Amino acid sequence: MPARLEVGCLPTAIGSMPHTDPDEACAIVMKYLPDIPVWPQLPGRSPMENMVIQNSEGFPGVVIEGDRIRVEPPADFEGRLEQIHVDSEQDNADEYGISAAYAAGLHALLSAARGSRMVKGQVTGPITWGLTVTRPDGLGILYDDMLADTAARFLRLKASWQESTLRQLSRNTIVFVDEPCLVSLGSVFTPIPEQKVPALLGEVFSGIKGIKGLHCCGNTDWPVLLDTAVDILSFDAYSFASSLSSHSGKVKCFLERGGSIAWGIVPSDEEALAKESLPSLRDRLEEGMAALSREGVSFRQIVAQGLLTPSCGLAGLSLEAAEQALALTADLSQCMRSRYAA
Repeated sequence: MPARLEVGCLPTAIGSMPHTDPDEACAIVMKYLPDIPVWPQLPGRSPMENMVIQNSEGFPGVVIEGDRIRVEPPADFEGRLEQIHVDSEQDNADEYGISAAYAAGLHALLSAARGSRMVKGQVTGPITWGLTVTRPDGLGILYDDMLADTAARFLRLKASWQESTLRQLSRNTIVFVDEPCLVSLGSVFTPIPEQKVPALLGEVFSGIKGIKGLHCCGNTDWPVLLDTAVDILSFDAYSFASSLSSHSGKVKCFLERGGSIAWGIVPSDEEALAKESLPSLRDRLEEGMAALSREGVSFRQIVAQGLLTPSCGLAGLSLEAAEQALALTADLSQCMRSRYAA
């Protein structure tokens, strides 16, 4: 990462889109996010593009039934798991790609995007993957130490392959580790072993040579995440801006070491989106940033080291609403850059 990641509130997105045509989705991305395009995940096109299934291709013993995914150990299970460990130690990611059947938008973007300042990708995080993928007995593999460690190494290789592939478009890559299940960190209902979180995230981050992002679309234990090797912390600023401002000391240290905050300020809920406008979102964003500034964090630094995004993926919206969300993100970026340009 550069000494200070100054992106000046450029716009990008989390990833998922409601489209079924990957070329159409990429055209919308390039229209509104030309500086930092993101490859679109298209779960409406195929169940294989569900964020967990999408990153399961090649994991030993994976069985997919609808939207459920489990591991049924084959005869050569231990040997194949060991190979993942060997490949992660040797940084050999060539066999861990995501095919067009699992990520049509990724492969479409490779021919649609050229000359962008940066390019963004995303991989499912080890906590979310480990809670969703189960053993035959129904237990999430996160609770199986050996499988959880192997899954993190597997996702590390997926991230490494993806980053290498995206460098065909730009030498400046951002790879987000998407962790929606981290909203359960500290919950008694979905217990996540907190001591595992930094280690498993760190394993995936170690496969990313460029800029490392981490996205959580709800409230969580932000200090745990800010203390990892993450370069960009992405969160739902539309609904949870105050949850981050309550940890202003940690945020200040994060920014001082060169980190960036991706403000998910444009709602990804269609009903909420219909109620918003450029002025209302600008006011909401400035208030969220000001809450940190009042606690001693430099407002200018927050803006300079910020990105703007929708609050989460857009796959649940209509095509028209998804385009509206990206248009608002781009317009808000231009507004903030004009308003606070150095």
